[in-house]
Amino acid sequence: MNDRKPRRRRRSSNGFVDILNGLLTLLVIGLLLAGGLVVYGASQFYGDGPLTEEATFRVESGSGLASISTRLEEQGLISNQYIFQAGGRLTERQAALKAGDFRIPAGASMADILQELTEGNPIRYAVTIPEGWTSWEALQRLNADGNLVGEVTALPPEGSILPGSYDYVPGDTRQAVLDKMQAAMTAELAAVWETRVVDLPVETPEQLLVLASIVEKETGLASERPQVAAVFVNRLRDGMRLQSDPTIIYGITKGQSTLGRGLRRSEIEAQTPYNTYQIDGLPPTPIANPGIEALRAVANPDTHDYLYFVAKGATPSEGHVFAETYAEHQDNVAQYRRIAAEAAAQAEADAEEARQAVEAEQAAENPDAPAAE
Repeated sequence: MNDRKPRRRRRSSNGFVDILNGLLTLLVIGLLLAGGLVVYGASQFYGDGPLTEEATFRVESGSGLASISTRLEEQGLISNQYIFQAGGRLTERQAALKAGDFRIPAGASMADILQELTEGNPIRYAVTIPEGWTSWEALQRLNADGNLVGEVTALPPEGSILPGSYDYVPGDTRQAVLDKMQAAMTAELAAVWETRVVDLPVETPEQLLVLASIVEKETGLASERPQVAAVFVNRLRDGMRLQSDPTIIYGITKGQSTLGRGLRRSEIEAQTPYNTYQIDGLPPTPIANPGIEALRAVANPDTHDYLYFVAKGATPSEGHVFAETYAEHQDNVAQYRRIAAEAAAQAEADAEEARQAVEAEQAAENPDAPAAE
């Protein structure tokens, strides 16, 4: 009798099932790896960045996401350029990158940096030209700005620049900024010319510009510009000479320096194209770059009968006093001279008092020093 049990037959394996199980295993592993990569990428993208102190990052005009990502990593603002690129594409912000300089705070995440470069405001760079500056002064400021490139050597025509602040991106050319200044003046002058009063005694926009430059140099008070403009308009209508001191000064300096003193009698009597004490009508060119308000003041001056004005006090902020007759004007001039003399005397007294105070302090510190003679 055979006591051995019959051997159990092994089930034949199904090759398709084995392959399917293997593929499923690989898929699960792949999903786990992908999920891990996503989690790691997200933690890197949204986590604190490596920057230890605030920095400035420049985005050049026309730069793409790839080049920006590379430079961010090179400068130590992010830890991985590829994660930054992936984040930019997944959030669809690669086309929204702005040009300019951006402040990046310490510890900023990649998400923070991407948001700053696409939604933030770049650091503002601007060239500011004050009202009444000459073209020579404007050119000096433009060429001195180290964030711009390409020097401008040709002096712009006087009066061709509209004063104001002009934004730019570092690396822009100086000529491009100057072009914007001049285009702004061209546009503003044309617009103001269209709003002028019908009986204005100037025949062209260029003449309006010349007169506006004189008004700009005569007063620094915005509230006075229409009054001062009306005085010159009244004089032109009456055939009187403008007799503006700033025109004489411009004829001497050509706008390339300050006179630094009062006018001499010989300069007032000199026959020059800019001396409106000696010539009829307007000088041949503007004497400065007037602002919008001066242009508007000339186009729409006040209505009054004043023909004269003189400074009201010792400082420009005090404005002017106006007169209709020469006799009244002479009284105002005499009053101004008294005020100016008193102010000069007070300034001299204050200077002497300050000098004595310094000497007393020095004597107290060094009592053995010989007294000043």
